[in-house]
Amino acid sequence: MSRARPSHPRADRVGDPAMHGRRIIIPNKHGENLVGILHETGSKELVILCHGFQSWKERIPMVTLAGALEREGISAFRFDFAGNGESEGSFQYGNYWREVDDLRAVIEHFLGQKRFIKAIIGHSKGGNVVLLYASKYKDVNIVVNLSGRFNLERGIEGRLGKDFLQRIKKNGFIDVKNRRGLFEYRVTEESLMDRLTTDTCTSSQVISRDCRVLIVHGSLDKIVPAEDSLEFAKVISNHKLCIIEGADHEYTSHQDELTSVVLDFLKTDSCLNKGTANTFPPSKPANSPHSRM
Repeated sequence: MSRARPSHPRADRVGDPAMHGRRIIIPNKHGENLVGILHETGSKELVILCHGFQSWKERIPMVTLAGALEREGISAFRFDFAGNGESEGSFQYGNYWREVDDLRAVIEHFLGQKRFIKAIIGHSKGGNVVLLYASKYKDVNIVVNLSGRFNLERGIEGRLGKDFLQRIKKNGFIDVKNRRGLFEYRVTEESLMDRLTTDTCTSSQVISRDCRVLIVHGSLDKIVPAEDSLEFAKVISNHKLCIIEGADHEYTSHQDELTSVVLDFLKTDSCLNKGTANTFPPSKPANSPHSRM
């Protein structure tokens, strides 16, 4: 890939300016430094927050959830995957399992500091990453998937255009441009196949029943359809499904509902949920800043 990382204008920064965290740098297995913000409460319990595609640690809902966890006395860590935000490395289109490796490096860092990883929370692509992590490792018992995509074949044409498979096989890559026609990033055939060969169904099926999974989706998500959450619910044995009515992909006007759902799930006991489902009714729009995805 030729683009080092997505750009993040100051307008994308959200959250309470008075809410400060400590900047932490953690090397991944490839020797790249991952940059994150630790919201320290003094609790040994720690929740790790993972952003989505072309995003970073300063976007909603990562900042909102980190602040809510901090107010509840639970420490939180939000970080940038390699090639995103402030972290080192080159931005890649696929990279699902490589981002699992990044998350593993972060978890091992805090386990080495005698922290207890209470939960891992991922938004959009980050939701896929935390589920993939849970399918491979068994050291985190609470996983939260916010708006993750089940069918990874969907959504590609919208970014790469029609006949993307034929064009990428012919040229070896596709350059993605923004609405102004400016170059954003390069998708190689290898990175495209990384996405197309990532098996969300099988990996979700092997998540241990000892791992409690919360699946949350907005009913008006135009980036990843809410139907994808139903597909995850079919194959994850110990799950709770919550559809937030009227919410978009980043829960822009539904931050209060989102934090309530997540915090309630983290506070519940460890008994199996046995596939429960909730639907939250529409609410009045909140004055929270809009964020692009």
